[in-house]
Amino acid sequence: MRSIDLDSLEIFRAVVQEGGVIRAASKLNRVQSNVTTRIKQLEQRLGRSLFRKQGRGLVLSPEGELLLSYAQRLFRLADEAESELKAGRAMGVLRIGSLESTAGSRLAPILSRFHKQHPGVVVELVTGTTGALLQRVANFEIEAAFVSEPFTPGPLASRKVFEEELVLVTGKDVDAVRRASDLEGMTLIAFASGCSYRRRVEEWLGASSIAAVRTLEFQSYQAMIACVAAGTGFAIVPRSLLVAMKSAQDVRQHELPAKVRRNHTHLVWNGTPSTSLSRLQELVFP
Repeated sequence: MRSIDLDSLEIFRAVVQEGGVIRAASKLNRVQSNVTTRIKQLEQRLGRSLFRKQGRGLVLSPEGELLLSYAQRLFRLADEAESELKAGRAMGVLRIGSLESTAGSRLAPILSRFHKQHPGVVVELVTGTTGALLQRVANFEIEAAFVSEPFTPGPLASRKVFEEELVLVTGKDVDAVRRASDLEGMTLIAFASGCSYRRRVEEWLGASSIAAVRTLEFQSYQAMIACVAAGTGFAIVPRSLLVAMKSAQDVRQHELPAKVRRNHTHLVWNGTPSTSLSRLQELVFP
């Protein structure tokens, strides 16, 4: 357990710089007995004598010399931290989440620009479904996340970032799909429950009293598209992702109804944004 605080070290440093307790007490606007007591308490906690008497004055012991070197480093770091925070520069680690589709088709140029503008920030990116990411933001495991409609933000702040066009994809041997009933008896290929795109297509099917004969769950779009291309079933994906993956030629695309096709990606966050998150928001919000 840490037993040294900066206040005790400041008193210790003042005694060293002023050459004694009386002058240190005057400089710190403390009574002499308080300074003496704090030095004794510090020595007791460390189990070492920090000063030796030399005539009427005090000189540092070898242990005191060592502590002084550490104290100077700690004060420099404290001053640096205060200066950086007051300057409002983005520093440290920024943990954000994203849908895999957004990470694959939208974030690379944004994060590249962010890194060039704020090299002192290390971005840690995790991917997941909308449901999982919302929970992680709510629990402060990540600062923010790019999630998709439909979702309920609850206490989280939310703002639209990207507009997406969703498209239904099947194997090339499937005839044109014009209505939900054309998919009856087919297999849905999707992410696990909590995926907003899966929820959207299931609601569309359900409105026509249709349900997929079964659902195959995957953890990557590459696997999903490969499975669709093999004729196993159908999936709903952002058109921008197909372009980014150069997979459009491997599957057949079918236009969805406007209420299903039009979709937005939102950035959600919890509480007051950190300096780093604020700088990222300046890049992503139109």
